[in-house]
Amino acid sequence: MDQRTRAYVASAGIVGIFLLVQLGALALVGPFDQAGYQAVEDPQDPTNSLAYVVVILVATGLMLAVIRYGVDWLLRVVLVGAGAYIGLFVFRILVPPVVTVPVAGAGVNLLAWALAGVLGVVLWVYPEWYVIDAAGVVMGAGAAGLFGISFGVLPALLLLVVLAVYDAISVYGTEHMLTLASGVMDLKVPIVLVVPLSLSYSYLDADTPDPVAEDGDDSDAGTDSVVTRDPATADGGETTGTGTDDAEMGGEAGDGTDGADADPFDRDALFIGLGDAVIPTVLVASAAFFAGDTVPVVDLLLLSAPLPALTAMVGTSAGLVALLWMVLKGRAHAGLPLLNGGTIAGYLVGAVAGGLTLVQALGLGPYV
Repeated sequence: MDQRTRAYVASAGIVGIFLLVQLGALALVGPFDQAGYQAVEDPQDPTNSLAYVVVILVATGLMLAVIRYGVDWLLRVVLVGAGAYIGLFVFRILVPPVVTVPVAGAGVNLLAWALAGVLGVVLWVYPEWYVIDAAGVVMGAGAAGLFGISFGVLPALLLLVVLAVYDAISVYGTEHMLTLASGVMDLKVPIVLVVPLSLSYSYLDADTPDPVAEDGDDSDAGTDSVVTRDPATADGGETTGTGTDDAEMGGEAGDGTDGADADPFDRDALFIGLGDAVIPTVLVASAAFFAGDTVPVVDLLLLSAPLPALTAMVGTSAGLVALLWMVLKGRAHAGLPLLNGGTIAGYLVGAVAGGLTLVQALGLGPYV
């Protein structure tokens, strides 16, 4: 298998991981609601989105400060802890409460807590690429499911639009997300999904790429392509207020040669921020949870979902394919403009095809 084919296979792996995150979120929204995990009193309030954006800005500033003052270990503790915490929400749903311990008058699912603890320990002591990816699927599905039941369609749409604009500005304009990505890549925490181009690849032993390197700068041979998104939000951001958010890793491909001669396929692995999977999936989950009774439901193999949620997934996949195509040409790009744009377009197509007016699809009924 030549290097170009390996890159395409790895790209297909990223698409597959995105689908797992989205299908997982669809499966979790109902149980999350029944468990009382909705984090806001009024999920239709558009200001919920603005509050979350403020959290992102604050968290980004704090992370940049932590990196600047050389206390990276603190950032690693927070991100691994946030991963275990989000995993706890998922394990509470998936693991039957066969072993419980009474705490404050309620039964605590001991096995769920134990699995969340194991997740955190493994991420801390052995963050190999398959550990990162497996944890990323759990965290991504859990975070998107939590946001999906807490953000109505209008707040979810606003969130995706604002974060897409912010992503573009932070990668192409101020470039502070590239600085942040450069500072956190070596921490090997679940803020990026890693898909190697060969089974012999080890994330633990590999030199991580420098997302802020210029095309002509020297870099390690075979360095990986960082795709996009912002480390501030890569843990999926959690609706119960962990203070972390879904992030986007921005970066550039490098192979140790001058930019003019660099082969964009000459890399060891593809990277993409976990937040790039989570943020579009918020709309997918919201569309599934808040769909009206009149919207057609499509049966899948193991679950069913409203038509707009499924077409939003198709839109995400289309945006992701376009993003990966651009990245494999040798440049890093902001992920959310394409991903969120595709998700929103797919959602609107499905909503209108399902019988909703455009005003209803956008959640603007109460305001017009």
